[in-house]
Amino acid sequence: MKKRTIALTMAALFTAASLMAGCGQNADTAATAQTQEAKTEAQTADTTESTQTAESEAATAAAGETYVIGISQFAEHGSLDNCKEGFLEGLKEAGIEEGVNLEVLFDNAQADTSTAGMISDSYVSQGVDMICAIATPSAMSAYNSCLNTDIPVIFTAVSDPVGAGLAAEDGTPEGNITGTADTLPVAAQLQMIREVLPEAKTIGILYTTSEANSVSTIETYKELAGEYGFEIVETGITALADVDMAAADIVTKVDCISNLTDNTVVQGLQTVLAKANAAGIPVFGSEVEQVKNGCLASEGIDYIALGKQTGAMAAKVLKGEAKASEISFEKCEGANLYINTKVAADLGITLPENYASDATEVFDEIVVD
Repeated sequence: MKKRTIALTMAALFTAASLMAGCGQNADTAATAQTQEAKTEAQTADTTESTQTAESEAATAAAGETYVIGISQFAEHGSLDNCKEGFLEGLKEAGIEEGVNLEVLFDNAQADTSTAGMISDSYVSQGVDMICAIATPSAMSAYNSCLNTDIPVIFTAVSDPVGAGLAAEDGTPEGNITGTADTLPVAAQLQMIREVLPEAKTIGILYTTSEANSVSTIETYKELAGEYGFEIVETGITALADVDMAAADIVTKVDCISNLTDNTVVQGLQTVLAKANAAGIPVFGSEVEQVKNGCLASEGIDYIALGKQTGAMAAKVLKGEAKASEISFEKCEGANLYINTKVAADLGITLPENYASDATEVFDEIVVD
């Protein structure tokens, strides 16, 4: 019995020892497993966080890419202001919005060609993504400034891109430059003047001799004037200071004046109107703002629409969908009739009966901004 008891006791002790050893091993294994699991979870968390961070950064980069555009406007007047407004609207419609993913640098040359050149040179030195040039002198300056760079130029309110050396005869760009032309509907303007002034024989035009767009537009007037029974009397100026004397002289020689989109003359529009009103002759504008400011009527284009058209072209270039050098310049088609009944009443002129209903916009007051 003792032997058996001892044997059982030894067996029990051995079993107990074995169980204790097994428990220790299991505890170690469990601890090791827990440690490994924690490490795996940490590594997984790190990997997930890294992936999410990378994806977030990529998304931010894609969604938050910011473009920088330098807008060089040659002069301060309504039609060019409308071009700028429309340009930004056109970009916004294409997903490029100022304050969101677009930074805009804006400068006005105040109708000074040398200033326009300095502005475009400054944009090049700042490394902008694009220059938007509003009006012919600014477009020519931007073109020259960007010749040895990869900065694209988008122009607007350029009446004759071919004559300005910005495009070839077939409309293709003369470099990394394209945009929109505000070619005036001269035939429609002459027809309108004939309807309003059936007895008139002479039309006076003031223009800046250095503005290529004005020179080419006058040639169009001369080519078409005879078809409507008119003679064109032109007077050239070189600076804003010349407007007063030139206007005082031309009103003594003509039955009316047809104003162009000549930047310098438009800046002196109130001087022209004052001389014409004193002589009792009407001044016809070339776009809505001039009629709003005191011209009798106009067959002109919508400059906000022109700007939007330009903005859509610019967006394609910025997004890499096309190069400026691959896009022919575009025109804003059609003409809109604008009339000012206050001016008509002041001059004692009766407008055709259908004008009030046919006009895109009718003004019954003179508003000078």
